[in-house]
Amino acid sequence: MSLIITDECINCDVCEPECPNNAITQGDDIYIIDPAKCTECVGHFDTPQCREVCPVDCIPGDPDNTESHDELMAKFLKLTAK
Repeated sequence: MSLIITDECINCDVCEPECPNNAITQGDDIYIIDPAKCTECVGHFDTPQCREVCPVDCIPGDPDNTESHDELMAKFLKLTAK
């Protein structure tokens, strides 16, 4: 599943540069994750890098965008195709 950033986000700016897919952007009030670009770092890293650096643990899975590991890998391949 892709990830979401909850309203517990403190806008610390550490997650955005860690995303290898550029899925994280500044929203009106908090950072947001584009589910079309989020692969939970599958294909890049073993764990989601945004979660690794988040100081307030506000990045859970998005229940509205559930995907299997295989689906995340397929998305990674599509996003990185040249």
